[in-house]
Amino acid sequence: MPIQTVETQRLYQQVAGQLGELIRQGEFPPGHRLPPERDLARQLGVSRPTVREAMIALEIAGLVEVRTGSGAYVRDAAPPFASSDIGPSPFDLIAARMLVEPEVAAMAAANASDADLAGIAEVAELMRRGVAAGRATRAEDRLFHVRIAAATGNSVVAAMVERLWDDSDEPIFAELSRRAGLPENQRVSVVEHDVILDALRLRDARAARDAMRDHLLGVQRIMMAEEWPSSEQREIES
Repeated sequence: MPIQTVETQRLYQQVAGQLGELIRQGEFPPGHRLPPERDLARQLGVSRPTVREAMIALEIAGLVEVRTGSGAYVRDAAPPFASSDIGPSPFDLIAARMLVEPEVAAMAAANASDADLAGIAEVAELMRRGVAAGRATRAEDRLFHVRIAAATGNSVVAAMVERLWDDSDEPIFAELSRRAGLPENQRVSVVEHDVILDALRLRDARAARDAMRDHLLGVQRIMMAEEWPSSEQREIES
């Protein structure tokens, strides 16, 4: 027997695979609502965020339909679950950003040139105008954070932040963000970006660090909410 490549699965993929197999075996028939996140987390011995990520993975694979405020339901004629790489854990990504980006902001406050600050301010204004016009501003949001990293003057730090944002472009993060209503919270991000920018302009490393941490904590809270907003609520809030 030839040696075969060993596949290392992310935790949410393992959970999704187990639930997908139970669906295949008929444990959860078509139309059946899966147990609540908290119950599944307790039964599987994992965190609720991991279960939430697994549900999104199952939805992307076409096995379940996640109905906001109601739960996840097995689709009719659900296909067999095939584990595919749809990106790293969104909650791991946010945790990594919370570890890295506050210190990056502090470093930028100490090292940014006037030209760097002008570039950061420029993209902050572009995002403000985009939000006011009601259009998607993910590109501007990303560029704001990437320009702060570049303002540190450290190419390794800049590449690290860019990699974190590259990973957040993967399908699972994009879908979880949409479900959580992150795009509709860009008005809040605009305000929080202004606080970060003010700290950078003042060359206040501590204030920049705190402002970035508060900003990312807000993102984490939205993603961790007990219940995500319905599509109707998102339209009202936007």
